[in-house]
Amino acid sequence: MGSIKKKTRDKPGSPVDDRVPNKLAIVSAHEAAGSAIGYETGAMASMVVNCRAYKKSNVACSIALDEISDVLLQEGSFVWLDLNEPDQELLKKMQEEFGLHDLAVEDAQMAQQRPKLEEYGDTLFVVLQTAELTQVGGEVVFGETHVFVGLQFLVTVTHGSTLNYEKIRTRCESAPQGFSRGPGFPLYVITDAIVDQYSPVLLDFQQRLEKLEADIFESRFNRKTLVKLYELKREMLLLQAAAVPLLDICSALTRFHSVMIPKDMRLYFRDIYDHVKRLNQSMESMREMLTAAMSVNLTLITVDQNEVVQRLAGWGAILAIPTMVFSLFGMNFRYMPELEWQYSYPVTLGFVCLSCVWLYHRLKKVGWL
Repeated sequence: MGSIKKKTRDKPGSPVDDRVPNKLAIVSAHEAAGSAIGYETGAMASMVVNCRAYKKSNVACSIALDEISDVLLQEGSFVWLDLNEPDQELLKKMQEEFGLHDLAVEDAQMAQQRPKLEEYGDTLFVVLQTAELTQVGGEVVFGETHVFVGLQFLVTVTHGSTLNYEKIRTRCESAPQGFSRGPGFPLYVITDAIVDQYSPVLLDFQQRLEKLEADIFESRFNRKTLVKLYELKREMLLLQAAAVPLLDICSALTRFHSVMIPKDMRLYFRDIYDHVKRLNQSMESMREMLTAAMSVNLTLITVDQNEVVQRLAGWGAILAIPTMVFSLFGMNFRYMPELEWQYSYPVTLGFVCLSCVWLYHRLKKVGWL
């Protein structure tokens, strides 16, 4: 598996030869998508975002899916296909066109994959997780990008990602002799764009943590603060789970797969490795701060509870004095038994009141009330 399936043609020549201009032809996203999927209708048209063919001279044009095999027969040609949440039928068609492995195709369709790098014959299968801040609400949206990389093709399958791949493609097409450097170049640009999206997300996490820390120390216990801390920590773990595996992926790409990643491209993946390593260090520090913030919040809750218990114990001690005296003598007699003095009642009542006042000030002084 992994080899490119090539179709025989009824007539000599190539339909792409007449389509490709002598200079770089860059079309808009709408035009590119329309050309690539113009022959399709209905649901499949929405799943095919773009399909472009390139020459060594970086000349680009949009092609239809049925023309992929003919383009791959040409020496020095390269095909970049973007799919958005394709169904089983479309993936099966692409498997036949590019000779993709069954297991990789199954992973691309099912999604919910961890970031990884797998090799199937002469094809690489890379899973990347995206993390982006939405324009409205500033919520973090996690998605997946699956990349099939062959010597003459690159297929991206996105799930839940809002990353603008048109900008990524334009960046590749604007680079001099970009595609002549092999499939490692577009793979680098995609990976670099995804990693660049992690930084604003991490910055947003840091700003939210600073606000929550201020709420912890400036106000009394608020259950919402603890819930927000937990949600922030959960999102941090998701971001870390998306970024950390890229260390192993970039390390493997810089040491192995020399056919796909030539020597001059390895420096670029090493740069991504350093970027992810710095991000991981920042995330580790922030995760420790989140754990500490949650611990401090719970400690402050315990302190508040202890203060309440102290107040209750103080008032209990004050009420214990009259309870003890009144329960001993009772107050239903004209003259108190054992104290046959008509002033025994007011004297006893005054003693109780003075004792309670003295105990109140004493507890107030030590901070129990």
